[in-house]
Amino acid sequence: MATDSDKRDLKEKNQFNLFLKAAGPGIITGAADDDPSGIATYSQAGSQFGFKFLYAAVLTWPLMAVVQMACARVGLVTGDGLASAFEKKIPRWLLIVFCLALFVANTLNVGADLLAMADSVEMLTGTSSHIWIAVFGIGIAAATIYFRYSQIAKVLQWLAFVLFAYIATAFIVKVDWSDALHATFWPQVPRGAREWSMLVAILGTTISPYLFFWQTSLEVEEKKRKGGDTVEKRRECTDQELQLRKYDVTVGTIFSNVVMFFIILTTAVTLNKNGITNIETSKQAAEALNPIAGPYAMWLYSVGIIGTGLLAIPTLTGSAAYALAETFGWDEGLDATLGKARAFYSVIIVSTAIAVVGDFAGVNPIKALYESAVANGFVAPFILFVLVLVVRDKRIMCGRPASLRMQIALSVTALVMFLALAGLFLF
Repeated sequence: MATDSDKRDLKEKNQFNLFLKAAGPGIITGAADDDPSGIATYSQAGSQFGFKFLYAAVLTWPLMAVVQMACARVGLVTGDGLASAFEKKIPRWLLIVFCLALFVANTLNVGADLLAMADSVEMLTGTSSHIWIAVFGIGIAAATIYFRYSQIAKVLQWLAFVLFAYIATAFIVKVDWSDALHATFWPQVPRGAREWSMLVAILGTTISPYLFFWQTSLEVEEKKRKGGDTVEKRRECTDQELQLRKYDVTVGTIFSNVVMFFIILTTAVTLNKNGITNIETSKQAAEALNPIAGPYAMWLYSVGIIGTGLLAIPTLTGSAAYALAETFGWDEGLDATLGKARAFYSVIIVSTAIAVVGDFAGVNPIKALYESAVANGFVAPFILFVLVLVVRDKRIMCGRPASLRMQIALSVTALVMFLALAGLFLF
């Protein structure tokens, strides 16, 4: 007869197995949210304003989680991508505008990510960053085309662990935890255009439109991998699948926001408190950590930049490719060959090529990144409004619309983002 201890061990083992079974698109999407672009934005928040924006990590977690779960639900229930669902609710011209805006914003982010990764390698090895921009750009695009979805997904899942570097960095430096926790749970209302702009940028880079499309498309890819070769077959969705994805999304978004918290915390303690507030690149942030926190902090920060770039760039180019392919009816999918899905892979190639050329042309992608994060903060609430219309539609959702609670939570998320925009203009 099993003892209480045996039952407890079995329950813990079953919970761990459930987590392993659930791990997938939610964790990949959550980790991809902390790309070098997001890291630069969070670093700016910490270096410029100290602990002031630590509360954003707590504020954005439930908002990000409900959005990602709603997008996951669309993919699981409809068996199709987000753009296909949107087409049933908004004019085609507006959908095309959304998709083109997504392509432009993502390409700017890819440029910022490539430059941040190349700068990190240059700092660690002494080799020219220009070489590494081309190496990373060509290498990542080629790998995305050559490898199939299941192979790419496994690599992306393991790359998520690189984000622990940012958590480790925080424990190398000295932190006044009482002040940090006070700022986290007793937020101050932003004052002035700079602070409101930073809040919009944090919201835009955390609850970013490209993640909406990517999460939904990954659910479709998972369905295809399990034999769902037609939309009709992919519409078969069990309650267990929805529950597993809830675990997956919850873990992925918590992980993402914990990393955000520690990046703001580390840069606030090391840079802001030492009067270093003008950080324009990830390289500057890493180099500034060296004399203050030691070479290990700089090394961990730099390795994190490289790893998250490898994770995020396929997400950025892939999400735009999925959105445009669904809009224009192209063959799509990371399991498709180049010959079968030429237009789909062309979007990935063109986006990467523009980003590489932009870096060589002397465009400052970090500055463009911050502006694109703010732009995402403008666009996201409108896309969220359409998402609410989609998830509550019984016909689009095949008789399985989102709960009233999810609809309200999505509406609140859009409202919070609209209020942040209002603050930017009014104060």
